[in-house]
Amino acid sequence: MVSGGVALVMLLVAVVLIVIATGKYKVNAFFVLIGIAFLYGFAIGLPALDVVNFVKTGFGGTLTKIGIVIVAGTIMGTILEKTGAALSMTQAILKLVGKKQAPLAMNIAGYVVSIPVFCDSGYVILTPLNKALAKESGTSMAVMAVALATGLYATHTMVPPTPGPIAAAGALHADLGMVILFGLIVSIPAALSGWLWAIKVAKKYNVDPGVQESYSDIVSKYGKLPNTFLSFLPIVFPLFLIFLKSIAEFPSKPFGAGSFQQSMSFVGDPVVALLIGVICSMLLVPRKDLGTAFNDWMGAGIKASALILVITAAGGSFGEILAHSPITDFIKTNMANLSLGIFLPFIIAAALKTAQGSSTVAIVTTAGILAPMVAGLGLSPVLTVLAIGAGSMVVSHANDSYFWVVSQFSNMEVNIAYKVYTTATAVEGVVAIISIWLLSLVVHV
Repeated sequence: MVSGGVALVMLLVAVVLIVIATGKYKVNAFFVLIGIAFLYGFAIGLPALDVVNFVKTGFGGTLTKIGIVIVAGTIMGTILEKTGAALSMTQAILKLVGKKQAPLAMNIAGYVVSIPVFCDSGYVILTPLNKALAKESGTSMAVMAVALATGLYATHTMVPPTPGPIAAAGALHADLGMVILFGLIVSIPAALSGWLWAIKVAKKYNVDPGVQESYSDIVSKYGKLPNTFLSFLPIVFPLFLIFLKSIAEFPSKPFGAGSFQQSMSFVGDPVVALLIGVICSMLLVPRKDLGTAFNDWMGAGIKASALILVITAAGGSFGEILAHSPITDFIKTNMANLSLGIFLPFIIAAALKTAQGSSTVAIVTTAGILAPMVAGLGLSPVLTVLAIGAGSMVVSHANDSYFWVVSQFSNMEVNIAYKVYTTATAVEGVVAIISIWLLSLVVHV
């Protein structure tokens, strides 16, 4: 097998190949990641049969951990969209902050919606409302786009049950309840930094929303919106159950060690909790539409999850190969001496994210690299998951599908998107890691 230094150089070459294949030649990311996993395994000198086994193990292991969670989250997002529940949640937030603070309202709405829903999907779901608010308030769409996009991005990268953070938590054996708790905390300054960037920098660029419907038009289109409590329930209740599981499994056993504790551990498992969230979301569906919801809407959600599933699992295959390469020992030996601490996972994730575009791939791959060495480096598994998530925001540009979702759905020219959105993701990631570092000074989890 090659040395760690050579393996690192080969990793850089692999990342460049991923960027060229997916960015320039538009090859499907699944095929690229699986192909690179094989090529990298062969190149570093792993036995051929080991390469095959590691690819299968990484793929299957990732699906085992988060496959059902992804499907359930995508179904839930579809139902939130179809029933108008996403609009109901945003309307409730808007009442709290006021229409003059429309960018802040959308930032907060994105923060909430992206907890169970991929940021790409969340942005698409909330775009009609975002454009209508931009038109009604006379705010540049550049401001509204950056505010919403960064709100979605914060929880997408740092708060389970979004697939990236939950996969990293599994790989690093981090307490999921604590990851959620502290993820919710550190993602607040990250999201707000995006909002501030929107109202201070993006306001310099006048982008027309290009819509005729006002906010009131969209509300009337849905007719009577779902109850606010029921709209939030599919998101909040699964998080509550996951928290209960974390509490139930504390070493002090606050719920004892009997059937109640086992029940809490069962319903708080992310798979069970998210499926319960799907059931809760069905309470939003009018009785006359239940047949359509169970068949068409759920089917649409399952179809939408397919691409997410295979790309995420392919990233797990590449991560598994990397975990068995000499690069892990090389990074541990060389970077540990640099005393980078919690900034190490941030730097690795940021490098991978900027290079290949996918936050989820960056998170899964970085977690695979660091999993064997977290204990040796003296890093907190919980804070390491969050630091990886922070790095996976830096930076979103042309090789990131989310960049194109944000720019195209917001009528922003590419050069403007680079100036206001790409820069915002850099700021957001830096604010997040600083928040995590400050947190590491006062808590030990």
